[in-house]
Amino acid sequence: MTIPTRFETLLVEEREPGLLLVTLNRPQRANAMNTRMGEEIIALFGALESAPDAHRCVILTGTGDRAFCAGADLKERDGMDDAAFARQHYMFERMMRALLACPPPLIGALNGAAFAGGLEIAMSCDFCYAAEGARFALTEVTRGIMPGGGGTQHLPRAIGARRAKEAIFTGEPFSAEEALAWGIVNRICAPGRVLEEALATARRIAANAPISIRQAKKSIDHGLQMDLRTGMHFEIEAYYQLIPTEDRREGIAAYNEKRVPQFRGR
Repeated sequence: MTIPTRFETLLVEEREPGLLLVTLNRPQRANAMNTRMGEEIIALFGALESAPDAHRCVILTGTGDRAFCAGADLKERDGMDDAAFARQHYMFERMMRALLACPPPLIGALNGAAFAGGLEIAMSCDFCYAAEGARFALTEVTRGIMPGGGGTQHLPRAIGARRAKEAIFTGEPFSAEEALAWGIVNRICAPGRVLEEALATARRIAANAPISIRQAKKSIDHGLQMDLRTGMHFEIEAYYQLIPTEDRREGIAAYNEKRVPQFRGR
């Protein structure tokens, strides 16, 4: 299946073999999500789910150095009746599920502020790096709604219920340093470096066996929804899918022959 690359609100490029860079591209609106962006993210990540071996890693970032994503575009929402608002939000729900279903690792390179739905997009990534000075918030209660793109589920799982309740109930922003200390982001990067550092990590991931990475991701994501014993059984089922692969044999051969393995995803 061919992965689409031509969009109005996204820039999509294969930066290197196996590495797909996706950029939220509405800088005039702080990369805020409008209906078209939601539809395009669904189309792109739906195609990625249908072609799990097309890329070995995906990096998601935003245009500019001010904002990763400011959340939903409230100018577009101004004047929407209840039915239109609900239709758009259901589409945004599908968008978040499409991000979560991405088969290869999805790395967020948070080049600036991630507010409301922008933070929910970031938390739908497998992990994120943040630019120094980036700020984060779930601001929905200050606009008469509540987080509805996974925020009330992802944030408590990342930072604990009590801290998440304070962040969500107040809507107050928090810093990149706090996001790092709380486990929302994995690393803070110097100005202008967040994308390059995310790409460097993506290269290391892409050098590993891609089926192994996908099975490990599946085991983590599903196992976290289970009790420990059931999760360990799920892990073994995922593990046994790797035994008959060419990559498993290549990994052992390369070790014994003292060379770098060449994994082909088979």
